[in-house]
Amino acid sequence: MDTVRALAFFDLDGTLLNDQSQIAPETANALSQMKKNGVMPVIATGRTNTEIQHFLENTIISSSITMNGQYAMVENQEVINDKIPVETTHKLFQKTQELGQELAFYTHQQIKISAQTEMAEKCYKYIHQPVPPVNQEDILQNSYNMLLVIGDKHDAVYHEAFPELTFYRNGPYSIDTVSKNKSKGSAVKEILSYLGGKNLPTFGFGDGPNDIELLQACDYKIAMGNGIDSLKEMATYITAKNTEGGIVQALKHYDLI
Repeated sequence: MDTVRALAFFDLDGTLLNDQSQIAPETANALSQMKKNGVMPVIATGRTNTEIQHFLENTIISSSITMNGQYAMVENQEVINDKIPVETTHKLFQKTQELGQELAFYTHQQIKISAQTEMAEKCYKYIHQPVPPVNQEDILQNSYNMLLVIGDKHDAVYHEAFPELTFYRNGPYSIDTVSKNKSKGSAVKEILSYLGGKNLPTFGFGDGPNDIELLQACDYKIAMGNGIDSLKEMATYITAKNTEGGIVQALKHYDLI
């Protein structure tokens, strides 16, 4: 983009996407108009890059925060690539095995999983994605941007055992896991710094627990109508649900389109 007058950060699931995990045509058109108006759209998601590539290819979006702030690109240029220490990954994997759960391993290029189970099937079906391939040969020899605990319980156990990590339960079957003090919000600040510390207005759109830091980091905080109560309480604007044109409504409210 030649001239950027503002930045708009969009969560995907439950926000930019509809209930079929697609960007509705009217939403895509609004994003295009917004970018023409000088507002840079940035995806801000817990998903990794391989899971959002088709959204980038089918829209005008070329900037993204992925894996809850562990990785980010601005106009297709990498600006953040933070990894969880290998020894921490080992410890978390051991804990999941003790608790009868599995772990998925994320980088910006690929996803691996420790085992394909019924819970893993539920987890990835919930976000309309295939279960990643199993790879137990070298998964513990590498470092990863994000880890995904596959399971529907034991949240408190992980929180207590791993103070060096942040856990976000964003669905019934899994917990996003990233480094402590890393979030969508921390990535917003790093992107602004990358852009030269410009005093650009920022708009954050979200619906779930991992969007709290995102909205906190933005000047204008937009909670979706289907969002959790804690987001709505901090919002500067509550728009319609993601399935009822909430994105377009909010963009019009702030005269971004």
